[in-house]
Amino acid sequence: MSRRAQALAGGALLALLILPPLRHALEAGMWRHMMAQFPLLMLAGALLAAALPVRARDAIARCNAHGIAGLLAVALVLAVGMVPRVLDLALLRPEVEWTKLAALLAAGAALRLSWRPAGLVLQFFFLGNVLPMMAVVGSLYVDSPLRLCNAYLLDDQVRLGQWLIGVASVVAVVWLAWVTWQQVRREDLARAATAAAAPVNAGPAAPAPAPQSPHPARHA
Repeated sequence: MSRRAQALAGGALLALLILPPLRHALEAGMWRHMMAQFPLLMLAGALLAAALPVRARDAIARCNAHGIAGLLAVALVLAVGMVPRVLDLALLRPEVEWTKLAALLAAGAALRLSWRPAGLVLQFFFLGNVLPMMAVVGSLYVDSPLRLCNAYLLDDQVRLGQWLIGVASVVAVVWLAWVTWQQVRREDLARAATAAAAPVNAGPAAPAPAPQSPHPARHA
């Protein structure tokens, strides 16, 4: 998909998400609020980032060496977004709601612009912080006997906790499987390249020396 098509898809998705009927439907349930609306807004932000001109991308890359600043911003946005009080305020105060929307869009764009430059090591550190955080928050939602969000029922809170734990586990398994596949693929390509280059580098085989008689030649 071209960058223009991606940006158009992101704009269309964002337009749908901010429509009051769909927005209220997603925010009516605590688990839909966090596990559906949050990822969809981040996806819209990632798609819209395709419309950034080259000069803007270069400027961001200079301030986002190895994707560190971008991934740190994403982790911070997700950490704040999982605070129960933030969910309550987003439903009660329009300024908090629009700030949440803008922050998630920016987090999606930052994740897209930072993921590849980060490399496997920094990706591991990012997921190693975000995924356990999701699992811990999910456990708190499941085990708490009290409603942590005034706007949602306890059953919805427990369902959200189960989703957080499940999604964190699935993402961890998928990422580890992808890394393993990448490493195996690289090793196979390296072996294939070595095997293909071996006959060329070896050159033509030298002729074998002629066999010599075990007895020295006798002269008359």
